[in-house]
Formats: sequence, C-alpha cells, structure tokens
Amino acid sequence: MSTKPVDMELKKAFAELQLKLIETTQKLKLADIQIEGLKRSRQHAELTTREIKALSPDTKTYESVGRMFVLTEIPQVCKNLSSRITTCDEKIKTLEGNKGYLERSLKDSENNLREMVQQRKESSQETT
Repeated sequence: MSTKPVDMELKKAFAELQLKLIETTQKLKLADIQIEGLKRSRQHAELTTREIKALSPDTKTYESVGRMFVLTEIPQVCKNLSSRITTCDEKIKTLEGNKGYLERSLKDSENNLREMVQQRKESSQETT
C-alpha cells in the first residue's frame, strides 16, 4: 500500500517537469524568432547605411519619425543607423545569453524527467 502515494508523488513531479519542459521549449522558440528579427533589422540598417554613403553629400534624405518623415542630414542618418545596429547587436547578445540559459534548463528538465522515469521503472520492478 505504500507504493500508491509514491506513484502519485512521482506522477505529480513528472507532470510538473513535463510542463516546465514545454514552457522552456516555447521560450526557446520565441528567443529564436526575436533573434532572427533583430538580425534582419541589423542587416537592413547596414544595407541602408551602405546605400546612403554612396549618395552625394547634397542629396536630401528623410528619416521616418512615427508617421511622418523629417529632412535629415546624411551624417545624422548614418549616425542613427549606426546606433540602431549597436542596439540590435546588444539585444542579440542578451537574447543568445538567455537562450543558452534556457537550453541548459531544458537539458536539466530532460535529465530530471529521465531520472524520474528510471526511478519509476526501478520501483515498479521491485514491487513485482
């Protein structure tokens, strides 16, 4: 009769670990999506910078501010694009660090799940 409470306890722990595994997997997918978006934004800023630098200095350039466009000098546009690239790089680095942590957490959850299953198998073999 003492095996029944242990089974319920293992079942509850197994369900919690499984839930954590699912949540971590979802967070990893979200981090991947965010990193890809930031990489695209960074690439867009680099390409725009390259194109703007090829323009003559007296070319009128406009930068979007909300829903309007403001006449902006080429050096200022390049400076703004450069800061956007730097911001994207910092965010990517942070997200990759978080992703590394999540991957370790996922591995830990998987290992705990395996141990849980192994314990359950061993306990069921001992009772038979």
